[in-house]
Amino acid sequence: MPEIVQEQKAKIENHLNSSVTGDLRLHDLRSKIFRNTRNLRVWLPPGYDEAGNSRRYPVFYLQDGQNLFDRTIAFGGVEWQVDETADRLIREKRIPPMIMVGIDNMQEARIREYLPYRSFNPPVLRPQGKHYPDFMLREVMPFVEQHYRIAKGAENTGIGGSSLGAIISMYTAMALRGTFGRLLVESPSLFISSRQLLRDSRAFQDWPHRIFLAMGTRETGREDKDAIFVEDVRELGAILKRRGLGTERLMVNIQEGAPHSEGAWAGRFPQALSFLFGEQLHHL
Repeated sequence: MPEIVQEQKAKIENHLNSSVTGDLRLHDLRSKIFRNTRNLRVWLPPGYDEAGNSRRYPVFYLQDGQNLFDRTIAFGGVEWQVDETADRLIREKRIPPMIMVGIDNMQEARIREYLPYRSFNPPVLRPQGKHYPDFMLREVMPFVEQHYRIAKGAENTGIGGSSLGAIISMYTAMALRGTFGRLLVESPSLFISSRQLLRDSRAFQDWPHRIFLAMGTRETGREDKDAIFVEDVRELGAILKRRGLGTERLMVNIQEGAPHSEGAWAGRFPQALSFLFGEQLHHL
């Protein structure tokens, strides 16, 4: 179990211009696996702390936590608006009340932690991504489950991210088969390591119950590279369909003109969240 260094509630790092909506709690998580400390950002649904509420909630684990909730710390000053979107969809009864967990990246160590294979583009000869599933299973998830009322089971557990965050999320879902029932794969960098993850996916069978896979057609601004990136995503979608994921389990969104940016991922997040978790409303 990782050591809890400290806990803060709401008002992210006391930024006066914070754009956070709702109840966001920060925890410093010291990892023995990676030998470093990062923030976990836990967003709680409306009514979580109401007297007498003993309800347990689905949980969605998302990479690059700095970019999810607050524009004052997000890359380029643009956030995913995870808090605003979740709050709105819950109040509109399009998804069940649920907990969102943002796992901060380690900045200069981000690429090493998010790459599970050796890579020459980008050049990473000592990747640490193969440890990420253990980091999730032995440190992040136990910490969250110890401190918050989490509903158990793959159907109540999601993981996702964008770019290299999508790669490590997909890799982790495959490594921990049966743990995550919901998977968000946004603008995945499938080209890395000579498309090793794409090759591995061809032999994999136990996919999460629902997968949202998305890519813009202007991710790089170079027409030739963009065409390759889109084709990689289409190939992954075809692989998943051959494994029996029909339209009720798989949504592929190739968005015309969309770039590789936090703004594009924020724009698709309502659709992704509704698709991945909306069906659970029928089971409440």
